[in-house]
Amino acid sequence: MDFESFRLVDALEHLSLAPARIAMRGRVPERSSILDAHFPGHPIMPGVLMVEAMAQASGYLLLALAEGRRMPFLAEVREAKLRAFVPPGADLAIAADLEHEGSGYAVTRAAITRDGRRVAEAELRFRTVPFPAPELAARMRDAMARVGLPVPAEAGP
Repeated sequence: MDFESFRLVDALEHLSLAPARIAMRGRVPERSSILDAHFPGHPIMPGVLMVEAMAQASGYLLLALAEGRRMPFLAEVREAKLRAFVPPGADLAIAADLEHEGSGYAVTRAAITRDGRRVAEAELRFRTVPFPAPELAARMRDAMARVGLPVPAEAGP
């Protein structure tokens, strides 16, 4: 994970398109200005970043399902539960399952576990649209490759 660049998932562990499921991993940095401030003397990963990590894993699942042709934008967070503190250096498993997709919307159910114990979960809703700019499509193809997702040769608009 790299908080400063807002990359909260490190690598693909497993991808299934039927049923649609993704498993990813991320390691919380040992040091970060965000952790230094949250909380001084007792650093933990902010809950909002746990939700973002689940959204990123879900987004990668949606990108894979759309073969890189539609961009998922987080639209709503429902039923988010933050169950445990996550310290610096923690190894996290981040998974998402597709609940619904159609008419330009998608719903996932995502969770984060640490050492086999659930630390966060949420239902996430996305708007999926064609890429608004070729530069964004290219950057997302790069991001897909960086985490180990298959990148279709002609992904994007």
